[in-house]
Amino acid sequence: MIIDNGAYPSPLGYGGFPKSVCTSINECICHGIPDSRELEDGDIINIDVTVYLNGFHGDTSATFFCGDVDDKARNLVQVTKECLYKAISICAPGVEFKKIGKTIHDHADKYHYGIVQQFVGHGVGRVFHADPVILHYRNDDGGRMMLNQTFTIEPMLTIGSINPVMWNDNWTVVTEDGSLSAQFEHTILITKDGAEILTRC
Repeated sequence: MIIDNGAYPSPLGYGGFPKSVCTSINECICHGIPDSRELEDGDIINIDVTVYLNGFHGDTSATFFCGDVDDKARNLVQVTKECLYKAISICAPGVEFKKIGKTIHDHADKYHYGIVQQFVGHGVGRVFHADPVILHYRNDDGGRMMLNQTFTIEPMLTIGSINPVMWNDNWTVVTEDGSLSAQFEHTILITKDGAEILTRC
């Protein structure tokens, strides 16, 4: 579908990644490699899509329900989505980047969810990954948002451990204790009025 629309899947071959999208199921935090496993009733799955079109990359992801998902998983997914949109809502020229992390962390704390710290948002545009680095947890990093800047915000929340474990494929990252993880992501553009979501479908 991506190629049919004149674009190219950015992840394919990037750093040796073997597929066109990432699919992260249940305890998988990020960078899951699609395979032939059948999804089961009650699973949650994050699908992370980045496309290259007309000289620019756009990066987005969302977590979806498979069949009858229990309240524990539903709540995690809902709060993760809320974290993303709350963070986007505070973005504007001159705002400190660290406010993104505080906004996400404050909301996640209300529900006692953990925030994975090893994986971050990033600048995106003519290249797939660039500055600035966007931290999703409380931090003291400097830097302020600038007009016309583009970057991703992509919080990853967990029910249990925030410690990631990487599989031997050197891509798939799962929670240390096997607890559920969810993620949402958008690419945004800083405008004079705040932020525009470039990857809204």
